[in-house]
Amino acid sequence: MLARQEVIFSDTLPGAAHWSMVVPKGRTVRFKDLEGGANMSVLFYNPTNPLERYNAPDTLKCQHTFKLTTGNCLYSDMGRIFCSIVRDDTGWIDTVCGVANKQKVAQKWGERDYQTERNRWKQNGYDALLVEVAKYGLGKRDLAANLNLFSKVSTDELGNLNYDPQHSKADDCIELRFEMDTLVVMTTCPHPLNPSEIYPYKPVEVTVFESEPMQESDTCLNHREENKRGFENNRRYASTVGQTVESPTINHCC
Repeated sequence: MLARQEVIFSDTLPGAAHWSMVVPKGRTVRFKDLEGGANMSVLFYNPTNPLERYNAPDTLKCQHTFKLTTGNCLYSDMGRIFCSIVRDDTGWIDTVCGVANKQKVAQKWGERDYQTERNRWKQNGYDALLVEVAKYGLGKRDLAANLNLFSKVSTDELGNLNYDPQHSKADDCIELRFEMDTLVVMTTCPHPLNPSEIYPYKPVEVTVFESEPMQESDTCLNHREENKRGFENNRRYASTVGQTVESPTINHCC
């Protein structure tokens, strides 16, 4: 896909870093694990109304799943679709484990000290996301449950959570096609269940390009009937805010 389309933007987010950007409707973002074993924690907000944000329970419930992968859509708490997962080389995206805080990182890898370690300091995912959302006037109460791209956490028969340290390989990619303008907040801090004895600094490449037009046979559109309702909610919202609506003809559910 990328070879046929012009890259609009590309950069590499180093390990233990954080960043944010507003992705317009009609763009696709490719995240690439450059070394293997990366973790990219992400949150999504409506840039014109940040009270609308990613809703993990609704996303999982309406698609009857515990994990996310190709074909799934990411829902807001208004029943709209921020983006669709059009490619996931890993086959499993963690949805439930959140991010580590300062205490968790200190317990596993030692106290962080920017004055001594500079950009190699042991940042934690919670503070990293908090710094980013603060740039948009948001705070602690606005940190919803996040996704952890490139990370897999499964459960055993007793309900215990099991982290797979070999899940993501070098050059594995995850592509999100954005269905509405979206503020994306991200951090490459390690997953809270990562068992590594040494704090892992794993970079992720972020590339933005134009999405291909969605067809009636689109995998994400047809993955669940609920997704068709989500796209209809997007269509109605776009018509009220003056966005261009480009979608296939769909028999919409009530």
